[in-house]
Formats: sequence, C-alpha cells, structure tokens
Amino acid sequence: MRWLTDPFTADFFLRALLGGALVAVICGVVGTWVVIRGMAFLGEAIGHGVLPGVALATIAGAPAVVGGALSAIVMSALIGALQRRGRLSYDTSIGMLFVAMLSLGVIIVSHSRSFATDATAMLFGDILAMREGDLTGLLIAAVVTVVTAAALHRSFVAAAFDPRIALTLGLRPHAAQVALAGLVTLAVVSSYQAVGSLLVVGLLLAPAVAAAPWTARIPHRMILACAFGAVAVGLGLLCSWYAGTAAGASIAATAIALAVLSSAAARVVARLRRPAATSPGLAPRPVSASPSGK
Repeated sequence: MRWLTDPFTADFFLRALLGGALVAVICGVVGTWVVIRGMAFLGEAIGHGVLPGVALATIAGAPAVVGGALSAIVMSALIGALQRRGRLSYDTSIGMLFVAMLSLGVIIVSHSRSFATDATAMLFGDILAMREGDLTGLLIAAVVTVVTAAALHRSFVAAAFDPRIALTLGLRPHAAQVALAGLVTLAVVSSYQAVGSLLVVGLLLAPAVAAAPWTARIPHRMILACAFGAVAVGLGLLCSWYAGTAAGASIAATAIALAVLSSAAARVVARLRRPAATSPGLAPRPVSASPSGK
C-alpha cells in the first residue's frame, strides 16, 4: 500500500497541494460572483491579458506575478476605455483585446531562448514548481479576497440584482463592479502559476458551477465552491502523479468533470424528491363549482 502514500512524501507535491488549495479558495470565492454576474468572458480576457506582462517579467528576470498583475491592470483599463469612448460593445471590446494581448505575449516570449518552455509554463502553469515564497503570496491573496468579498458583500448582491436599488441605498454599484473586476484580476494572477492563463477560467468557473445546484445562499455556495476546487486540485495532482499527465491540465479537467457530475447528481436528486405521480384510479375527484356538486 506504499504506492498510495508515495505522493505525500514528496515536498514538491505537498507544496503543490497546499498552493492549489489556496488557489481553490480564491477561485471559489471570486468564481461564485463570476458565475452569478455572467463575467466568464472577462475572466478569460484577463487570463490572456496577463501574458505580455508575464513574458516581459520572465525575460527580464523579474517576478512573473508582478508583471502579470501590471499587465492585467492595463487590460482592465483598456476594456473600460473602449467601452466608454468607442462604439464597440462590451464583449466585442473584450474579444479583440484578449486576442491582441495573447498575440503580444507570444511575440514577446518568442524572443526568449527557452521559448517552448516559457510558453508552456505561461499557458498551462507549473504548479509542481511552487516554492515557499509562492505559497506566502497565495496566502496573502486568499486573505485579501475573502476579506474584500465579505466587506463588500451587500454591495455585490445589490449591484448584481438591481443596480438602481443599490444606487438608492448608497451602495455605489459602479464601485462594486470595479472591485469585483479587481478580484477577478487577483484570482487570475494568483492562479497563473497553478494552471496557467489558458486553464485558469476552468478553475474559476467549474467549482462555482458544481456548487450552484446544492445551495441558494451565496456565502454557502462560496464555501462549497472552495471545497469542490480543493477536491479538484487533490484529484488532479494524484492523476498527474500516477498517470504522468500535465498537472495544471489535470486539475482543470478534474474541476470540469466534478461540475458535470454535480449537475447530473443534482438532477437525479431532484427527480427522486418529486412526489410520485398519482395513478389514475387513485386520483382525487375534481371539486364541482356547483354547490350541489352536479
């Protein structure tokens, strides 16, 4: 039975497991709002938007997270500028920008001697290479995410369901939208090393989708999404260990599989909870509208 415990004796595996769990907390909290607000495309765009900054930081020998954060901020600002000043729709602006940023990132990193290695790490992550400093950064990001989501919960709820009421109550829906976009940026940047820019949206969305059928309250959905994300990280890493597959892709694929299984299980449970159809012979007689019953 030693083969079952072998992964947990490797320090790099334990660091990846802990780092992935912190990423699951960040993505579970933020991803719940992303699903509720329909912001999946924005998350995808920011995931591509980090590439130029990460590429420049990699070539310059600077921290990739810092470069990715700066690039994501620029991406968010450009989206807002195009929406305010241009005639393009919101989704069209995002679509054009994320293709432009992806292309720019690949062009920049193509000048590196280790192009294939750098591009693979940027696009698909390298969670097994996590160090103690990375874990510290993820812990800080998780704390910031949870505290911000808790502090602005009322504003997020009001802005999500009726911005006019939020404005009447003085909850500043526009500021809440900016703060939520900032949390999406933080989630994408902090999850970058774990699953890369192309797969981060899977970890951002799938656990929240998996949690949605089981609870109606937003805080409970966040907690359940974090749990689904942590399970996806653990199972994905074990799959990577035993099957020799890419760790980031294994985690993202596991998260999607859990979302599919959760949805199927919810349908089965809902079907079982429905009252059995009354047989025709036992059906109650319709009550006549006439006082005499005729």
